Amino acid sequence: MRVSRAFVVFFSISVSPALADPLPSWNDTPTKAAIIDFVETTTAPGSDAYVDPSERIATFDNDGTLWAEQPYYFQIAYALDEAKRMSVADPAIAKNNPAIKAAVERDINGLLTDGLDGVLELLAITHSGMTTGKFQSSVAAWLETAKHPETGERYTDLVYQPMLELLSYLRESGFKTYIVSGGGIDFIRVFSEDAYGIPPEQIVGSSVRTKFEVSDETAETVKLPELFFFDDNEGKPVAIDHHIGRRPIIAVGNSDGDQQMLQYATRSARPGLGIIVHHTDAEREWAYDRDAKVGHLDKALDEAGERDWVVVDMKSDWRTIFPSELRQ
Repeated sequence: MRVSRAFVVFFSISVSPALADPLPSWNDTPTKAAIIDFVETTTAPGSDAYVDPSERIATFDNDGTLWAEQPYYFQIAYALDEAKRMSVADPAIAKNNPAIKAAVERDINGLLTDGLDGVLELLAITHSGMTTGKFQSSVAAWLETAKHPETGERYTDLVYQPMLELLSYLRESGFKTYIVSGGGIDFIRVFSEDAYGIPPEQIVGSSVRTKFEVSDETAETVKLPELFFFDDNEGKPVAIDHHIGRRPIIAVGNSDGDQQMLQYATRSARPGLGIIVHHTDAEREWAYDRDAKVGHLDKALDEAGERDWVVVDMKSDWRTIFPSELRQ
């Protein structure tokens, strides 16, 4: 039987996407199967679990979920470098402020002595007193040259390849993907589009107060040294409701700070999927959970077992962790 070229082209276009593995850096485990099954059942017309495209919202934490977060959050690394620069310009700053002094000395334990209070003070000082545009330019310049203290890699090279694939898979399946992070909204907006394909308007994060200043030639927002909103724990569902206006049906995190976001996605009449990235690979990345100061995972891990949330075991579920492994 003679087969026309047009038929072959049509057949390849129609069949290839179905045959392609949407998550090639994931091992073929029940974890991967559960994620794909949820996406397929919620996007298949006629399915009892079908969700209209307008309601296909997926929210992702950033630190420890989309990129690494050890030995401390990467935004803190930026703040440490900024504190050092500021102290060189004005040595009195370090003498008069314990948070700046600890930052200059790279005393992370000192910063974390009072929980996040020292960190928030450091961020308020190093992230204010400038226009939003100037701050973002500073972050962009820092990301171009700054290196991780342990791996020596650029911070944007420490994104997770399996999560990049998951983001792409969801978008191809009609989902809109958002970052909902305790990290700073203006910090994440600098790199989110290039790193994850998520535009600035789909970033929800912590923020300091700003004021509007206008002159004959400019009109700018200026960042103030005062916390406006801390987007963590119960703040995440509140921020999702405020910024997005739709409840997610998929929520992905890695710590107790994401627990309420996963509850928000999965405790409703609609289908919902909660995903926790569990850091279990000390050889290729880091292994930590219940005793960690950064990325503390305890109560959310317990609830995952009770609520059938999907727990991604990094060591066994991920074939590849960082994009650089694909280039070797």
